[in-house]
Amino acid sequence: MSAPDSTPDDLVELGRIVSAFGVRGWVKLKPHSTQPDVLLRTRRWWLAPPVAPAASARPASWQALEVLSSRIHSDHVIAQFRGIDERDASEALKGYSVWVSRAQFPAADQEEYYWVDLIGCELYGQQDGQPELMGVVREVSDNGAHAVLHVEQVVSSEALGEGVKPSKPKLTLVPFVQAHVRSVDLAARRIDTDWPADF
Repeated sequence: MSAPDSTPDDLVELGRIVSAFGVRGWVKLKPHSTQPDVLLRTRRWWLAPPVAPAASARPASWQALEVLSSRIHSDHVIAQFRGIDERDASEALKGYSVWVSRAQFPAADQEEYYWVDLIGCELYGQQDGQPELMGVVREVSDNGAHAVLHVEQVVSSEALGEGVKPSKPKLTLVPFVQAHVRSVDLAARRIDTDWPADF
């Protein structure tokens, strides 16, 4: 178990271990993305034990493991860690989440973006030919054909009216495809699209 002060501050959750694989200590994990390139290219993963749904999103304890080998197996990733060479040990990791330091991500190709970098960006759509804030990207998913932005609508207190409490946030799904995306400015945390702002 690594010391708390040696745990990177930029860890990103990329998957979850679902079972042991074979009898020599390999694990099978379900990646959160359909393109698990980062998992396959990095050699140090940080594991966090399962937490209750009500617990904090960021785990309190971590275990750093060196990845000896990893590869795609169907729609999962299988991996072997240094020091874990029997099935009982790998079975004990079932349910653990797998995290990687953002600093270890390979540079994205031009006009390509890591989903984690899009989360938290403000999304602007079009209203009468002018950009209008639609909301904030809270999640990115894949529908099999392309990425989809899950945008939480931003409603100002003025729009709600005095003393009115906001209801459950409204989510809008916006396709993240070149045909609709006009620009992505990660430094400014802003995405501009031609998607109708009142969709």
